[in-house]
Amino acid sequence: MIMSGYVNVALDAMGGDNAPKEIVKGAVEAVNESDKVKVYLTGKEALIREELKAYNYDPGQIEVVNADEVIENAEPPVMAIRKKKESSLVKALNLVKNGTCDAYVSAGSTGATLVGGQVIVGRIKGVERPPLAPVIPTENGCALLVDCGANVDARPSHLVQFAKMGSIYMENVMNVKSPKVAIVNIGAEEEKGNALVKETFPLLKNCPDINFIGSIEARDIPTGMADVIVCEAFVGNVILKMYEGVGATLLKKVKAGMMTSLRSKIGALLVKPALKQTLKAFDLKQYGGAPMLGLNGLVVKTHGSSTSVEIKNSVLQCVTFKEQKINEKIKEKITVQD
Repeated sequence: MIMSGYVNVALDAMGGDNAPKEIVKGAVEAVNESDKVKVYLTGKEALIREELKAYNYDPGQIEVVNADEVIENAEPPVMAIRKKKESSLVKALNLVKNGTCDAYVSAGSTGATLVGGQVIVGRIKGVERPPLAPVIPTENGCALLVDCGANVDARPSHLVQFAKMGSIYMENVMNVKSPKVAIVNIGAEEEKGNALVKETFPLLKNCPDINFIGSIEARDIPTGMADVIVCEAFVGNVILKMYEGVGATLLKKVKAGMMTSLRSKIGALLVKPALKQTLKAFDLKQYGGAPMLGLNGLVVKTHGSSTSVEIKNSVLQCVTFKEQKINEKIKEKITVQD
């Protein structure tokens, strides 16, 4: 059973481009920032303990679980989950399944995490498809993009559940009262869109559990017009990757422009504090990873290139998720009314 007093998080120490160094560092930063969390680091024990030697932390808040195998990104997810029972990813998911941990975090294989989340942790009764839902920055703060990678061939009933679960998450984790829900479309008019959008729109419109405001075009997402952005995974993944690419490109262009002349360099020094603060608001790392909503335990996927900052924030978001009883609220909303 889950140990009382802590929110217990299983962290895949071998997942991601910067494992185990940045993963271990993120775990230490998380427990040093919060006395509410305990981290179970799964992976090659000798490597993990060697990394831990560099830090000071409460040893009661970090436990190492040995796992000799590693699931690589290029491996077929279903095959990897079946064959590599002793992998850091599978062992971490099993800690959630057997009740030792409340949540799982990994920067490793997205495919294996998605498959393992459903096969090992399992869906909440009544949830048809668990979506992957990252928080993305907007002009007004942030929005939840549901789905960005788990369900490419979603049905209208799936999108309605995405909207309900996304609303619960935004209201209770991100403190957005009566979050505005919109469906991604190629126009604002109700009659526009493909077959999926046209069939889903009236279902969302008539759903009493959400604050549905209609369609949203991609250009309006960064303005913060909606708090919960509903779409199937193909569209969501394109939006997310475009978001990341444009952000990185603009940052490079701004930095390059400030270095073109002596005047621009002086100006850069003057605006640097304000610019740094503004850019921080659009840094995806501050929000942690993308939760997979609708499972029996919290599963969080972070970027493969995650550094300790994103790992730390991903672990800490598990505390909020648990304290706000998100799964209990999803169970109540889905099982009672669907």
